[in-house]
Amino acid sequence: MTQTQNVSIARDFFAALAEGRRPEAVATLFGEDVLFEIPGDIGVLPWIGHRSGRSAVADFIANTRALTELLTFDVEEVMASDAGAVIVGELASRIKATDKVVETAFAIVLTISGDRIIGFPMLEDSFAVSLAARA
Repeated sequence: MTQTQNVSIARDFFAALAEGRRPEAVATLFGEDVLFEIPGDIGVLPWIGHRSGRSAVADFIANTRALTELLTFDVEEVMASDAGAVIVGELASRIKATDKVVETAFAIVLTISGDRIIGFPMLEDSFAVSLAARA
């Protein structure tokens, strides 16, 4: 893929989220065996850790929608290479169970093959998110 195509795929992903598409529909943008990773304090929130497959993507979207309220999601930059794209920004979300707000910078590194995302590590302050989720 070209850099331009990879930027387009990254933007398609965020458009699908912003439009509120069903988690399973968003997951079709990903390869069947996608490697999905959000490092952090596993065991507190269901999306933190290493997962694989489209179901991991759908679960991430469904769980974050169910357990958090997104307050802001600002994409500052999308950079691309022929192998993928990196999305950098800041977000704020409220943990519904505790009513605590977490603000964090993030970077999402998309590895892209063909027209599908096959790698998705998301780097954020997931420890702050986990702490906010604890009662």
